[in-house]
Formats: sequence, C-alpha cells, structure tokens
Amino acid sequence: MSQNDSSNWDTSYEWKIILLLSLTFGLVGLDRFILPVILQDPNSTMGMDLGLTPEDGGVLAGYLGMAWGVSAFVMGYMADKLGRRAVLVPAILIFSLMSAFSGLATSVMMLVIVRVIMGLAEGPVASTGVAVAVEASKPSRMGLNNGIFQCMISLFGLALAPFIASRLLAIYEWHMVFMLVAIPGVIIAAIMWFVIREPLKQMANKPGGEAAPEMSMKSVLGMFGHRNAKVAPLTLICAMGGIFVIAALLFAYLTAPEVAGGLGLESFAAANVFTAVGVGGAIGQFAMPALSDVFGRKITTLTSYILAAVFLFTFSQAGPENTTVLWILLFFSSLFNFAALAILAGPVAAEAAPPGMLASMAGFVIFAGEFIGGGISPIIAGGLATDYGLRAAIYFACCGLALGFVVALFLQETAPSKVVHLHMGKEEATPPM
Repeated sequence: MSQNDSSNWDTSYEWKIILLLSLTFGLVGLDRFILPVILQDPNSTMGMDLGLTPEDGGVLAGYLGMAWGVSAFVMGYMADKLGRRAVLVPAILIFSLMSAFSGLATSVMMLVIVRVIMGLAEGPVASTGVAVAVEASKPSRMGLNNGIFQCMISLFGLALAPFIASRLLAIYEWHMVFMLVAIPGVIIAAIMWFVIREPLKQMANKPGGEAAPEMSMKSVLGMFGHRNAKVAPLTLICAMGGIFVIAALLFAYLTAPEVAGGLGLESFAAANVFTAVGVGGAIGQFAMPALSDVFGRKITTLTSYILAAVFLFTFSQAGPENTTVLWILLFFSSLFNFAALAILAGPVAAEAAPPGMLASMAGFVIFAGEFIGGGISPIIAGGLATDYGLRAAIYFACCGLALGFVVALFLQETAPSKVVHLHMGKEEATPPM
C-alpha cells in the first residue's frame, strides 16, 4: 500500500509494528544501560570479579556507542538494499545473545569484544527501526509513532534499568541478570520475523508498480541533496553530546564531595535524582515529535534545544539542599534534550531521505550523533572534569546544546502539515492567468 494512500491505511499493521519496535528499542536501552548499573550496584561482584572500575564502565559504553554509530549507517544501507527483515531480525537476535554473553565474560577483553558486537547489532535497530516506523505510519502520525518508538530507550534504559537491575541483583548473581534480560529479545525477534513487511518489494511486485531504486555509490552520494541531510547530522551531534555527557558523568557529579566539585549527595538520593533523566527523556521523545507534526519540525527542535540548555545550566547552579528542585530541573532538561534527538533522528531524517533510502539516511544521521556525540563528547567532557572539576562537564554539555540551537536554525521545514500549508499559501498567492 502506498504511503500516500491515507484513505486505505492499514492501521492494524501500523500499531502492531510500532508496538513491536517500541518493545525492541526498550530492550536495546535496557541491555545498553544496565551494565554501569550492575557494575556499580553494591550487591554485584562484577567489578571485583573482572577487575573493573566505574570509569571502565564509561569506556565500555563509549566503545559500544561508536560501534552503534558505524553499524547504524552501514546496516541501514544494507536494509535498503536487502530488505528490512533480513537486517532487523538478526540484529535483534544478536544483541540479545550478546547481553547473555556479557554474563559469561571472564575477562575485561572478552567483555569489550562482547559489548562492541552488541553495539554493532543495536545500531541497525535504530536506523532500520526508524525506516520501518515511517513506512508503517500514516503521514499525519509520523512524528507521534517515531516518538513512541524512540522514547522506550529512555524509559527502559534510564528509568527502569536501575530498578530492574537492583531487584534482580538482590536475588541472582550478576551473570544471571545479564542472561535474564536477554530472553525477551529472542522472543521479539521471532515475532518480528512474521509481522514485518517489505514495502519496497511489495510495490515492485504490484502490476505497474515501481521497482525499488537501485543502490549504488552514486545513490549514496545523492542522498545528501536535501539541506537537512547535511544539517541534521551536525545538530544531532550536539543533542547526543548533551545526553551522553550527562549519562556518563551525572552520577559522579551528584555524589562527589563539594570540595571535588560535586553535590555530595548520598547514593540513594543521587539515584532518585538520576531517574529524572529517564522519565523526562521518555516523555520528551514521545510528546515533542508528536507536537512537531502540528507545529513543525524546525520550531519544535529549536524550542527543545534552547529550553534544554536553560534548564541544564540552571541545574548546574542549584545546590544539594533540595533534591526535588534538582529532579525537576533535570527532568525538563532531559525532556527537551531527548526531544531534539527524537525529532532529528526520526521524522527530520526520514523526510530528507530520497526514495528507497530511508534506513540509509536515518543511519547516517544516527552515525554522526552516536560516533561524535555519544563517543567523543564524553571523552572530552571527562578531560574537562578532571582538569577543571565536574561542573565543567555540565557547562560543556550546555554549550553543546546552545550550539545545536544555532545549527538547527539552518534546518528546512519538512513536516507534512506545514509543507502542505506552505504550498497552499503559494497557490493562493499566485494570481489567476
């Protein structure tokens, strides 16, 4: 069915695939972010068994993020070439198995290899998942559906992962926890195989249908013809930089003594404040892309960037006396930061893609954001924290968000509702011949 044929839209398939994608991306978040929680939990012996420190957890996360970024682009291209099912289902299965193998690791090197392979498998879930969500979505619900899909990584990974890990570690050894969280992904992969459709192949097989565009180096280079294909990756680096700097260094900032530049909170109070990142991020990834369907991608992205920067800077100036204030400020900063990420990596990337290159475009945008924003930015912020104190890392994230606002000024509006209104306005302004 053509995506433009809204009168006959298959709503049943739309909601089934969005549900499956949402659960899948939630499991990606759980498997990705549960490692540092298990490593730092007092009931876990993982650090002692493998000789790991909390700082090593950050390095492992960086390796995973870089692998994720590279594979998001490469495997997104392969999904456009080979089909969605051939890439997405094996990726889900592999990242789930790598979660289980994390529990079997007996050395730091083995764990590094497992986590890099996990990143290589999780990247295609992001890029190909965006393509599948867009192809299944009615145009008027594209932002909403991408928001539902993407918000689950925050909900599962940053809000629920600490809760799930701590409860399981009270009962099981850390090895078993990794294996238990791997099980749902294997089940989802099996269901996805039977549910997912191949829109390009279906179009080509219809009488008079158009063949899928031929994939070549020329088509890949032609992918950058739209202005947003160049602007979106640059501004997404800033959004992901803010997110991963906070994810890597926030807990240290909350718990470090005030003489070391932190707030000196007890670990339990710090953990409660940290939940604001997951809750705010999930709401932002869900709500703001839906609002961008109505108000436009550009204005919603710009609003998200500037508010994220303002709330994060205000958070950096707040003291440890009132953790409720800290939670609220961090909640809104995370809400708007994750909102910018979701809009840029989802609908903006999809609407800039040439025909047949949805996953490739989403993959390239995610590659830039993950590799630089998720991999390199936390390393720079860590150096600043070492030389100038932990608050310097938060200032670095604030500056990145402000820079993201400046770059986003060059975005071209592509929301269907706004583009239609713009075209109608031009037609009305044209005098009759």
